[in-house]
Amino acid sequence: MGSVAGVSNLLRSWLAPARPAVTAPVPDLAGDPTQRRGYVVELVVVFTVTLGLSGLRSLLSLLDSLLRPEPLNQQSVAINVPQAEVSLLDLLGQLTSVLHLLAWGALGAYLLWRSGTRLVEVGLDRTRIGRDLLGSAGLAALIGIPGLVFYLVVWQLGFNLAVLPSTLDDSWWRAVVLSLSAFGNAWAEEVLVVGYLITRLRQFGWQENTSLLAAAVLRGSYHLYQGFGGFVGNVVMGLVFGRVWQRTNRLWVLVFAHTLLDVVAFVGYSLLRGVVSWLP
Repeated sequence: MGSVAGVSNLLRSWLAPARPAVTAPVPDLAGDPTQRRGYVVELVVVFTVTLGLSGLRSLLSLLDSLLRPEPLNQQSVAINVPQAEVSLLDLLGQLTSVLHLLAWGALGAYLLWRSGTRLVEVGLDRTRIGRDLLGSAGLAALIGIPGLVFYLVVWQLGFNLAVLPSTLDDSWWRAVVLSLSAFGNAWAEEVLVVGYLITRLRQFGWQENTSLLAAAVLRGSYHLYQGFGGFVGNVVMGLVFGRVWQRTNRLWVLVFAHTLLDVVAFVGYSLLRGVVSWLP
């Protein structure tokens, strides 16, 4: 009974509304309908041109996969793919994609700063980089190991496509580009989906748990192209990452942890592809 009570207390603590570690300036959006409408338009525009549109495309991709005669686990989808036949042009294309992701995240950070929220208030300062790196390693292990097991199980059960993290040819720049891509993905997703979105929803007066769930579902939506497992796994990741940020207010921890996860996935897969039998 003691262990059950302990688990119950842990769940209650986790689900309890989080209190921001640092209280950011909150525009009076509830009392100013014009200003509120402006921020709503801002949210719609930002996610229409970034990850919200990616979510719609992912949904269409999943529907296309479901309509094919082959089951999901006999189909595959690649994340990092060649963009040109000539190696130098491929390198430049990959770097352009990284720049695109960096610009997405920078847009979210700029809009927060422009509206009066200092970046230190969302955890994008340089005062605790060492501790942020240490915390990110533990967070990456917490998500990464169970996440890999979950992916392999749902893939074998037929609920997910075979995800190929990289199909880039072997070249001197492959590991560097894949690592930069990992950081670009992490920067864009964590700044937009956690730092920017949850801050805006908080300013709209949303409860912490509600905004956490909305951000997690958004994160899952743009992974639908991978299958149902990709959606569920990333919703869970979004709940964990979002709650960590709500309780610690350290966005760099999430960016570094996400980067580490993707570096292991992208670079590790490119090295082990064709060597390890249980990888698709």
